[in-house]
Amino acid sequence: MDQSTTSKPHERLATVLAGEMEAVNRLIRDRMASEHAPRIPEVTAHLVEAGGKRLRPMLTLAAARLCGYDGDHHIRLAATVEFIHTATLLHDDVVDESAQRRGRPTANLLWDNKSSVLVGDYLFARSFQLMVETGSLRVLDILANASATIAEGEVLQMTAATDLRTDEEVYLKVVRGKTAALFSAATQVGGVIAGAPERQVQALYDYGDALGIAFQIVDDLLDYQGDSRATGKNVGDDFRERKLTLPVIKAVARATEEERSFWQRTIEKGRQEEGDLDHALGLMKKYGTLEATRDDANTWADRARAALKALPDGDLRDMLHDLAAYVVARLN
Repeated sequence: MDQSTTSKPHERLATVLAGEMEAVNRLIRDRMASEHAPRIPEVTAHLVEAGGKRLRPMLTLAAARLCGYDGDHHIRLAATVEFIHTATLLHDDVVDESAQRRGRPTANLLWDNKSSVLVGDYLFARSFQLMVETGSLRVLDILANASATIAEGEVLQMTAATDLRTDEEVYLKVVRGKTAALFSAATQVGGVIAGAPERQVQALYDYGDALGIAFQIVDDLLDYQGDSRATGKNVGDDFRERKLTLPVIKAVARATEEERSFWQRTIEKGRQEEGDLDHALGLMKKYGTLEATRDDANTWADRARAALKALPDGDLRDMLHDLAAYVVARLN
């Protein structure tokens, strides 16, 4: 049977980029070393080598190759993107007081919060060293802005997550910060380092931005209707953690006075009782917010695929097209 019909898009991408990804992984292992602080590679290795699809660095490699790049700076940029991603995960687990990631205990649980925060800072510093080595001020500008946007998105989420005044516009700002900013930077710098025409660089940015937004919307939707064995999360974890995600935001916007009181008690005040999750799901069903959220995810995936039309035709573009389709296919 043809592998292209049986494997997932990110798996096909990993196969095509296997040699370059091995170079990225070698560079990551080399740069996460520390002669004077052995805890740094211990903590970093726990997360970096825990699995994961390495989707963001693969996007950088794919974008560079798609635009005809034949140097090696895309290896540094892919490692940079993975370091930034890993640093944000370390910090997020401290902020969220998480105990598990990718089915394993989090670094803050195995070591402590201080180690997670400081190792995350170290990885951010390493990522900037790698950016500088490319000699491109524009690359530095893109990834520095992405790093600031990620931090800004996390702070915005912290203040907006339990505030019923949070609307879809604010939600989109949070998603663009915490997820889409690194996706769009990962694809954009691939085109920049390849010296691609500005139209293609913009298309790569637009693809990464829309893909990241679709990716996060799907994650938020799966929290309410996903298979916990596949997602690694229990249904309703976001509700229990009082996170205002898109399905709830849509339900709050249409709530009666009585329903709004329910959301205020459970989300804003955190006074949750037995049966509240079922009631919340009932309200989302009443207003069709899960279906509306699915439609939004599909719209963003369509935008990602449309952006690819400006890029050179070929197998890599087809894989990126299929990847955008796969992100929302997880809902089926």
